[in-house]
Amino acid sequence: MLVEYNKLQNGTDVRGVAIANPERQVNLTVESVRFIAYGFIKWLENKTKIDSSKLKIAIGMDSRLSGPDLKNSIIEVLIKQGCKVYDCSMCTTPAMFMTTVLEENKCHGAIMITASHLPYYYNGLKFFTNKGGCEKEDIKNIVSIASEEKITTVENEGEIFKVDFIDIYSKLLVNIIREGASSKKNYDKPLLGFKIIVDAGNGAGGFFADKVLRVLGADTTGSQFIEPDGTFPNHIPNPEDKEAMESIRNAVLKNKADLGIIFDTDVDRAAIVDSNGMEINKNSLIALISSIILEEHPASIIVTDSVTSTGLAEFINGLGGIHHRFKRGYKNVINEAIRLNNEGKESYLAIETSGHAALKENYFLDDGAYLISKILIKMAKLNEEGKKLESLIRDLKTPCESSDFRLKIKNDNFREYGSVIINDLEAYVKEIDGFNIVPNNYEGIRVECDKQNGEGWFLLRLSLHEPVLALNIESDIENGTKTIINKLIIFLSKYSELDISSVENY
Repeated sequence: MLVEYNKLQNGTDVRGVAIANPERQVNLTVESVRFIAYGFIKWLENKTKIDSSKLKIAIGMDSRLSGPDLKNSIIEVLIKQGCKVYDCSMCTTPAMFMTTVLEENKCHGAIMITASHLPYYYNGLKFFTNKGGCEKEDIKNIVSIASEEKITTVENEGEIFKVDFIDIYSKLLVNIIREGASSKKNYDKPLLGFKIIVDAGNGAGGFFADKVLRVLGADTTGSQFIEPDGTFPNHIPNPEDKEAMESIRNAVLKNKADLGIIFDTDVDRAAIVDSNGMEINKNSLIALISSIILEEHPASIIVTDSVTSTGLAEFINGLGGIHHRFKRGYKNVINEAIRLNNEGKESYLAIETSGHAALKENYFLDDGAYLISKILIKMAKLNEEGKKLESLIRDLKTPCESSDFRLKIKNDNFREYGSVIINDLEAYVKEIDGFNIVPNNYEGIRVECDKQNGEGWFLLRLSLHEPVLALNIESDIENGTKTIINKLIIFLSKYSELDISSVENY
């Protein structure tokens, strides 16, 4: 069974299909999660040097339909290992980490049942200790133990405690916002007078409207899809999804709200819409939180993923910060920021264009609710000065055109095939006048294009997990993307096992 469980590893998570459907076969079963949970217990025993009968483990889930069955299967194993189990029921991924650091019922480990924004039939597991989320090598070890399929039991079963941890976590956020806004007018309700609406996409983020915003005085009338529904009937809960962003934008304009907030399924990502309906996500969200962080920590290094725009780099550097463009993947940017701090180079923010944002002051935890809390604090302070949030990013230069393409690799050895293409592209670029390779790039190849060749840039890189070459293009002129693509098609068409239909049809 080792191979099967290995296939369930998705970087630093475990993910698979948990509900039968026409698209995929079920491979994440109650039986498989039982063994993987056992692997986590044994891994945690080794890590902490604490016997399983003395371990305290929290477990929570998002709104997915398969969550309750998977949770019950995991709890059964934890109990038979003698663990004290804290059942947090509906919760968020960041909150589950907090069960390992808050003094109240402080746990040795935590398990979150979620597959983030993936379709309803998927589910998965994320694991935490007080050091943060498990790394790729940790998951590999957990899965390896699970593959042994020899679950032993202890003589005395453990106990289970029901905990409304999202209530505890909400109160923590409320106190953070109150302290941060420090309004002389109204300490308890610093958001009084604001109309702020939430779109949770029927995921686990609906709590934010009632347990945080309303408590702080905000009018949340018009909030939508805040009731958990694992079929996600309205739109995919994903701040990167165009339909999802359009939905919260329309809601803001219809309800004449001051701010719209959208979360992904398990609330480790977020984005916002301002009162004019302007979507603040991806580069603009990074610019907004960077401006807040750089005011608090001048000259901080801001670590981002590889697909951020040239305009964002100019914006961060213009505020006195240092933009450090790193690799795609939220764990990559977080670990890079931690590495820089360990070297004595201050970095207070690691953020990916997907909406994963991790702050040094918050354990470098990618937490959508905490990110929004920081923004709300600044919103309240700006309001007292007669200003709005959008004033912070007024100087952000945005491209005229921005396009993303996913080129499927049809070769079974896709990583090697994709790497050959990227290496060949480097040689091709050197032959093109007006194309210049960007130095200090950490993945794939990033190329700047002059005015005659599209006036922008492109990045070609291998996807982290799929047999895909990801191509990002930005241009500062109309039809600049087409100009860049025309140059690239000459090169890409040479590879018979690469599907370039999306760029050909642009």
